[in-house]
Amino acid sequence: MERFFPLPDYDLKEPYRVKVHIRGEIIDEKYSRLLIDNADLDIWTVILLDKVQKRVRITKDEHSRLKKQRLIEGRYPNLFVAAKIASAIGMKARHIRDRGFDKKYYQDMILALIREHGPVKRQDIDELILPKLPEVLSQKQKKVKIHNLLTELSVKTHKIKNMGSRKLPQWVLLKK
Repeated sequence: MERFFPLPDYDLKEPYRVKVHIRGEIIDEKYSRLLIDNADLDIWTVILLDKVQKRVRITKDEHSRLKKQRLIEGRYPNLFVAAKIASAIGMKARHIRDRGFDKKYYQDMILALIREHGPVKRQDIDELILPKLPEVLSQKQKKVKIHNLLTELSVKTHKIKNMGSRKLPQWVLLKK
């Protein structure tokens, strides 16, 4: 830590054996500065932050520890460093991409698509929304997120309706 070398990755999957992966590069200088500026961070916290930054999965207990210190954001297991850390290490844009936007932003995009080009297929909605969703989500989680957005727009707020089938949806705006 004092020499700003990257922290090793440990593999403890096999009993009675520890695999250590040591990277051959130095941690980003801005990340090193963060460690200098936050001398109150213990070595284990630094290791955990390094794992989150590298998108390595951490345990729920480790998640709770970092969450209490407000060093990470997101819902387990889709975690990313908090805004203050992202800012300090020059990863502001990545932080926003990881965090994503609020639900209304995505719903407004769907409504605009349907308004301009309706009726639209689910594939059209996927093409619009998938690239905008947080990078920390898996493809399956992104599809579920879009499904939830469509459900809210159709069932809860009654702004859109599927005029097609479940297999071949055709989303249209409802007139008020």
